Amino acid sequence: MLLNSELRKEYRRGRLDEASIERNPFAIFADWLKTAVDNSIWEPNAMTLATAGAEGRPSARVVLLKGFDEQGFTFFTNYESRKGRELDANPHAAAVFWWGPLERQVRIEGSVAKLASAESDEYYLSRPFGARIGAWTSPQSQVIAGREVLDERWRHLEETYRRQELARPPYWGGYRLAPALFEFWQGGENRLHDRLRYTRQPGGAWLIERLAP
Repeated sequence: MLLNSELRKEYRRGRLDEASIERNPFAIFADWLKTAVDNSIWEPNAMTLATAGAEGRPSARVVLLKGFDEQGFTFFTNYESRKGRELDANPHAAAVFWWGPLERQVRIEGSVAKLASAESDEYYLSRPFGARIGAWTSPQSQVIAGREVLDERWRHLEETYRRQELARPPYWGGYRLAPALFEFWQGGENRLHDRLRYTRQPGGAWLIERLAP
């Protein structure tokens, strides 16, 4: 099916200039994320995370960014999920942030490693009680007989642990994506978008290059 041309949008909100842009990509990301938050973008920390197993077949899904610094970008999941199994086999990933009303996109590529247990414990214990129960309830990515399997297991766990502190499941925790590449995309008129790529160099500096849209 060919989509109606009325869906086409013209981009006019801004430009990127490599001569004046911040040289530290983490600083740009922090500024862009703050702008998304300040503009009430829904789920501004949502990112599409792409992984691939040993056979090279890609898969992608949306996860929530839970923190970042110059060491990388953190997210949490079930280690036995499809993405967890793929990251075990191939510890590299790509992430994409899309803030449509701002006409901005950020792409990140790099290596991925599990967080230390203490970091995962700290985050897990900061979650609402229902979300902590949920991590124990769901055998993520596995086939189940029906929704009632989850509902019944959640009710049982909620009743059992409502007055106890529930520890983090051993199969659930955090990952850190350490960027080797950023790309900042700003929509432009006539589809002549601005794309600036930051590639980490051996000494730690970032090479900035403009890409054709």
